[in-house]
Amino acid sequence: MTQIPLSELQTLAVGLVAAVLGTALTHRLRVLKRLDIPSPVVGGIFVAVVVTLIRAWAGVEFTFGTQLSEFFLLMFFTTVGLSAKLSSLKSGGKPLALLCGITVLLIVAQNVVGVLIALMFGAHPYHGLLVGSVSLVGGPGTAAAWGKEAQAIGLEHAPEVAMAGATLAVVAGALVAGPATGWLVRRKGLTGPSGPSAAPWVDPGASADEKSAAGPSIEQVMRTLLLLIGIILLGESLNMRARAAGFMLPGFLTAMLCGVLVTNFADVFRMKLAMGPVERNGQIALQAFLAMYLMSLRLWTLGGIIVPLALNIIVQIVLILLIGYRLLFRALGRDYDAALAVGGFVGFGLSSMAVGMATMDSVARRYGPSARAFLLITLAGSFFVDLANAFVVQAFLLLPIFR
Repeated sequence: MTQIPLSELQTLAVGLVAAVLGTALTHRLRVLKRLDIPSPVVGGIFVAVVVTLIRAWAGVEFTFGTQLSEFFLLMFFTTVGLSAKLSSLKSGGKPLALLCGITVLLIVAQNVVGVLIALMFGAHPYHGLLVGSVSLVGGPGTAAAWGKEAQAIGLEHAPEVAMAGATLAVVAGALVAGPATGWLVRRKGLTGPSGPSAAPWVDPGASADEKSAAGPSIEQVMRTLLLLIGIILLGESLNMRARAAGFMLPGFLTAMLCGVLVTNFADVFRMKLAMGPVERNGQIALQAFLAMYLMSLRLWTLGGIIVPLALNIIVQIVLILLIGYRLLFRALGRDYDAALAVGGFVGFGLSSMAVGMATMDSVARRYGPSARAFLLITLAGSFFVDLANAFVVQAFLLLPIFR
């Protein structure tokens, strides 16, 4: 196998090609637009399939860089934080508690399903956890970490099982979350408070001055970029201090929280932030990250365990859609915010926070903004879900069946 590592700049170039290609395909194929599948998802998965075919037919494997992709993820969540003014989100307490409670229920149910399917195919129940909440709610990073833990206790192929499960989960979540959310919005005849929005995570009640929507100047763009990088660096500093104290936080969460602090500090002291450039940077960062992340998926790791993995993911999709529609949508009030929150819930519950946010972004561009749904999903789907997932998985491992 010939290995061809791509530099960060080359990876960015391929990612931009994937994003542009995804947009073109979405515009040309009406079925993709009607299904509300985000265009970077279409382009990223298309490139991932092409890379997989090249590897199979030509024996050439491309390795993509990751640093720029991670930077775009941090930039996007920083813009989400800057758009989250607490003055307009005071009512988030009870809905957030409900969302967190239903998320814990989802984590438990995902692990029960995973363990049962593993036992059905004669595999160790630990493999069921690896393709349960570890790879679904947890994502590839969590799957890799737990796969190493399982290997350390004697399950030789645990890392491959974990990463294969996480890879299939990312693809499934990216393809399912958007269509399910669009269907729910249309079925219930819901719409946002002020029609479609260019940056749907921004408070629609923000003033024209705050948004600077008339076209940001070069000076505004440069100042905004400097502000975003400064907040990202502040978030990294806080993250390093937290890790030194034994408190693990996702990098994108600290970036978002720092953005929340900055925007609300500015609000208290009546300092205006130019939201136009913030919105635009957020849009670019989200699309670039998602395209680069999905195109780097190692689809060939699905391999010989595709049958149990496919059965598991089908059952998990049905499970999360039932919980999202029957429980979460009703618990949050059956309104537009609730429907958009269901989309984010399905996205991060099956795939990753980025997919959840991209799903809400894609749907909200058609039907209207919901800053409240974006903030709820970001809080529940980042810091809380990581802690809850770790505790639930540890609790499962204490059961006699795992000994």
